Amino acid sequence: MLRISRDLVIDENDIEISFVRASGPGGQNVNKLSTSAQLRFDTTRITLPEDAAVRLARLAGQRMTKNGVIVIQAERFRTQERNKADAIDRLVTLLKEAMVRPKVRRPTKPTFGSKQRRLEGKKIRSDVKAGRGGRRFDD
Repeated sequence: MLRISRDLVIDENDIEISFVRASGPGGQNVNKLSTSAQLRFDTTRITLPEDAAVRLARLAGQRMTKNGVIVIQAERFRTQERNKADAIDRLVTLLKEAMVRPKVRRPTKPTFGSKQRRLEGKKIRSDVKAGRGGRRFDD
């Protein structure tokens, strides 16, 4: 069992991991060994709050299929074990981010003091700019 948050726990048996040949650097191992981990997780097997499910779909983006299956390809490392751990970590991170509710922004108004400071600064800047320019003395 993987604990995502205090409300969400997923069973490790719901995670399907298969290994395929990786692309990229790795020498002869790339052509011979299947080290890239492909993780598939069906989100319909877990019960998520409606808002968390929407956030998960937005965060997963192209990694989520139309059927609600998240597919994560991990090929950063040269061993199956490290790629498997990396894929599971990325899934857990994705689910944790989806479970966090964004804080509601409450609009505020500027204080009287901040308005005064802003106007004072504008006045000082205006005086500086007005003082520029050549002063001409008529002879």
